[in-house]
Amino acid sequence: MPPHQAERDTVLHSWSVPADWDAPTVVGGAGARFFLDDGRSILDFSSQSECCNLGHQHPEVVAAIKAQADRLCYIANAWGAAPRAELAELLLEKSGFSGGRVFFTLGGADANEHAVKFARLAKGMPRGTIVARERSYHGASYAAMALSGDSRTLAQVDPAQHGVIHALPPYAYRCEFGTDTDESCGMAAAAHIGDIVGGHREVVAVLMEPNAGTNGIVAPDSYWPALRTVTAEHDVLLIADEVMSGFGRCGEWFAWQRSGEAGRPDMMTLAKGLTGAHVPLGAVVLSAGVATQLEHKMIFTGLTYCGHPLACAAGVAAVKAYEAGNLIERSRRLGASMLAALQDMQSRHRVIGDVRGGHGLFAVLELVSDRSTREPLAPWPVTAPALKALVRDGLAAGVSFATRGNLVILAPPLVIEEHDVADALTLLDRLLTTHFPAEPEVLSA
Repeated sequence: MPPHQAERDTVLHSWSVPADWDAPTVVGGAGARFFLDDGRSILDFSSQSECCNLGHQHPEVVAAIKAQADRLCYIANAWGAAPRAELAELLLEKSGFSGGRVFFTLGGADANEHAVKFARLAKGMPRGTIVARERSYHGASYAAMALSGDSRTLAQVDPAQHGVIHALPPYAYRCEFGTDTDESCGMAAAAHIGDIVGGHREVVAVLMEPNAGTNGIVAPDSYWPALRTVTAEHDVLLIADEVMSGFGRCGEWFAWQRSGEAGRPDMMTLAKGLTGAHVPLGAVVLSAGVATQLEHKMIFTGLTYCGHPLACAAGVAAVKAYEAGNLIERSRRLGASMLAALQDMQSRHRVIGDVRGGHGLFAVLELVSDRSTREPLAPWPVTAPALKALVRDGLAAGVSFATRGNLVILAPPLVIEEHDVADALTLLDRLLTTHFPAEPEVLSA
């Protein structure tokens, strides 16, 4: 049986309807491209699930995996492992969390779950309340779904039963606080969380995405430092979910660093770019203050593969690859030029209601049916047929674009060639013209 048919008949794929799944088979990759079994080369303009920050088959990371496999594939977390220690030191160095500790996980969802466990343990409140956000995503396990403000999974879990309260988001384009500037919306959203925390004495932590996320909301620059101030005033821990926004995606090692010390969280969660998605790995990075609170407490948690030596070796190689290629600064530079191109595109396509992001190689186009009223192209989180057709035609032309609802999410690998960025944006411009032709102007009598 051909591989495609075998997979269609035997595998349950994530975030899909089994009867509808019909994706091509990928047989290889290099840099910002992956290769299909029919011989086509596809430019990956979303880094798959916004995780292949180093592109596909980065040679240094692949070499490190091979070398570690020859030495030691696995040893339980109760034992020491050299790549685990080295990666922890590198993460504490890059984050400036001197004196802190790192707990390794299998991915982003369990990193967020463990961060919550550590916050509750540090505060001595095993069922303490967590404030998260509507229109957010922190994973698809039950606890992570409870933390997420995601309409797709809301029916599966009751956040209140998991001790979670959801706050309104800092969604400046559709600000729920009635403000008229991005800055004021960010401040109002942070103050809103302060009101929630102030009204619930059992709150132990606030868990938020500092920047990039598939929810498509990029908080105004005023938001994160104001949130840090609010949480500090109430003696509540701030957890930065950097699963998607870390490792150069937003132009810094970690997105909160854009705010400097004024935005330093108490913990941050990592995955995706941590190994460039070459192998699964997540982490919770704890500040010295939180780590001290746990120093003499039993850590009643862990999974068989947490701190897997093979994955940690890949993480060490990935961090070194970001450094050697100067990829953090490169993302910032290319992200700025990509944002300028998208803003120019917005001036010519009335379907583009908002362009946001651009701090690194991450940007979002929000498509609308009426720019003056900001009427969505389709009710969230439905994807309009014309946008699905745009993605289909993009793939036929050799570029893989990502969408969610009314959003086009642009997040190419940080190693992408500049001419490939320009070519992909030119294609997107043409596809927008094809699938969303401008309405003719109505001439006055």
